Amino acid sequence: MQVDVFTLVPHAFASAFEQRPLSAVLGSELEVRLFNYRDTTPLRAGQVDDEPYGGGAGMVLRVDVVAAALDAVYDGAPQHRVVALTPRGRPLTQRVVEELAGDEHVTLLSARFEGFDERVVDHLANDAISIGPYVLSGGELPAMVIIDAIARQLPGALGNEESGVEESFSPELDGGLEYPHYTRPADFRGWAVPDVLLSGNHARVAEWRREQSRLRSAA
Repeated sequence: MQVDVFTLVPHAFASAFEQRPLSAVLGSELEVRLFNYRDTTPLRAGQVDDEPYGGGAGMVLRVDVVAAALDAVYDGAPQHRVVALTPRGRPLTQRVVEELAGDEHVTLLSARFEGFDERVVDHLANDAISIGPYVLSGGELPAMVIIDAIARQLPGALGNEESGVEESFSPELDGGLEYPHYTRPADFRGWAVPDVLLSGNHARVAEWRREQSRLRSAA
């Protein structure tokens, strides 16, 4: 799978994709490419933003700058999924992550300042996603969240072929919240691991996890 990220601060991804590539940690099926809007801006002196019409605080990433970046990389309008990372996008859920992971190619558009010119979302992107009902200083963190979540769904992620199938928030577990996790020692300061997890009975463990997920979802 290939994920392209358009950003004004490629170095923000250094710890995840350059110093220790995410694809090497979570699997071998992910290729991440980073593109800087300033490298292809049609404006002078690397300008990428402008004041919004009608006034208001802050600067906005221009539509012509984003269009020029997409044209330079894809030689025209991309035929694959192009996601604008914006607070008004659809909420990121495990179902959305699995949907994205099913694509061969995804582009993520991140903004800074006060966001995108609205025409980026309306005409240059064909999807919009939000990682939560709050405002960040840019789209780099949302992009990293989405890429990390996608990578866990790909073959070989975490060295476990089933890691993407039985995620804690997966719809296969009734879409419920995360079930409890325990590790060794089995008894620590009198805090014991539930007996069912020590039984070796995979069917019973799976049923217990589904029940715990339902209980947490109902809470």
